[in-house]
Amino acid sequence: MPKYVTVAKVGAVPIGQGATFPLGDRLVAIFNRDGTYFAIDDLCPHMGASLGAGELDEAGIVTCPWHAWRFDVCNGIWCDNPRLSIDSFPVRIEGDEIQVQLPEAKSTDGTA
Repeated sequence: MPKYVTVAKVGAVPIGQGATFPLGDRLVAIFNRDGTYFAIDDLCPHMGASLGAGELDEAGIVTCPWHAWRFDVCNGIWCDNPRLSIDSFPVRIEGDEIQVQLPEAKSTDGTA
């Protein structure tokens, strides 16, 4: 069964913005798009900038604040090369908490 972790309270991320929160041993960027929350890996794969600090447009695309790489917050797909993506995570609201599903641990042989 998937494990969810509370990362913030509802309202902690204003509509149309993102913020960064710890999730296990990594950082995730949480975005509030018209009252719906999305979670993607916080680190841009280009140079490691925080995507939670990026600009979110109305279409749900976040732009990296350093070099303008653009990612879809719904699924982590890189807009300039859709064959590549960063991790995205399921989000749920429980009461007044924003919860993100922890990624499954991988074993050393590459299986889950």
